[in-house]
Amino acid sequence: MAASDLKPVSTRSALLTLLLGAEVPRLSTRELVAAASVVGFAEPTVRVALSRMSAAGDVVRDDDGGYRLSDRLVARQRRQEQAAHPSLRPWDGAWELVAVTTAGRTASERADLRTTLAELRLAELREGLWTRPANLDLAWPDAVEEVCDRFTGAPVADPAALAARLWDLDAWARTARALLDATATDDPVLRFTACATSGRHLLTDPVLPAEMLPADWPGDALRASHVAYKQWVVDMRRTMVG
Repeated sequence: MAASDLKPVSTRSALLTLLLGAEVPRLSTRELVAAASVVGFAEPTVRVALSRMSAAGDVVRDDDGGYRLSDRLVARQRRQEQAAHPSLRPWDGAWELVAVTTAGRTASERADLRTTLAELRLAELREGLWTRPANLDLAWPDAVEEVCDRFTGAPVADPAALAARLWDLDAWARTARALLDATATDDPVLRFTACATSGRHLLTDPVLPAEMLPADWPGDALRASHVAYKQWVVDMRRTMVG
């Protein structure tokens, strides 16, 4: 993937990126219009998108005409913050093992559990058995504790080889480097597109111990770039509406 291959984000995605990256829980219509205009979105298009997002439950409009994220997207905002600032702990070689032990669940419940385990950055070793190195401070939700048993252990074979089998590290790194290249350009639209895309890409970073990562792993660099760009957006918005 090259920087030029990045697909433009929709108006909805652009506005969600602005709200997800905001340092305050609410942005006024004026702030959203001003910030979106810098990255190529016209005011009429922004206002139509905000109306549709409100109707769809993505955002909540207050009495003063400002917008805040819905509860569902506040949870997504927390995940993105955790992705940008993962909580690490010293790694002693142990791996987390999560075995699904409760039967009789519906297809929807099984799908929700898979999503939850993936969001915790675990990979599926085989059906019903998920794992990852135990180098993250994980908050195990009730949805996992109620239907799974958890263990710690260590692979007998090379753990780096196991990690490479569970996660496509080369593909992740290629995309991350393309996003870093895009954020280094002078094109504000391309930079914003890269920022919006990097927020989603960081959610899929397995955040493995350094011993398991290929040389020149771009995870930390992408996190730093993403955080710096979000701060630039905050500062730009303040300047435009101040």
